[in-house]
Amino acid sequence: MPKIEKTDAEWRQQLDETQFHVTRQKGTERAFTGKYWDCHESGTYHCVCCGAPLFRSETKFDSGCGWPSFHTPNDEQLIDEHADRSFGMIRTEVTCHDCGAHLGHVFPDGPAPTGLRYCINSASLDLEPDAG
Repeated sequence: MPKIEKTDAEWRQQLDETQFHVTRQKGTERAFTGKYWDCHESGTYHCVCCGAPLFRSETKFDSGCGWPSFHTPNDEQLIDEHADRSFGMIRTEVTCHDCGAHLGHVFPDGPAPTGLRYCINSASLDLEPDAG
């Protein structure tokens, strides 16, 4: 499947200011302010830019960091990882494979079964609640 490519103008038409800043400019929303950091609804978290089904609510956990945290992606092929050396830190950035949207970072301090914490900006996600 080819990657989704749009101009900044096209992304700006589709996304609000915060979503554009986070997903297209590698921004970060303030901790404890995002729509999903304390959400306990069941469903699938999709990429706000392209709709890729990135995470399931069953893999979400309260890490105390103020951002939605997941221990496992819905499909590892939908998440790309990149070295991030910005701000004097060494981290692993995670992006949407299909459209390149910046999602957040992954850290090796999560719970079982993976030991990973995908720390994701709410602005990069759109929750589709389970039916029923």
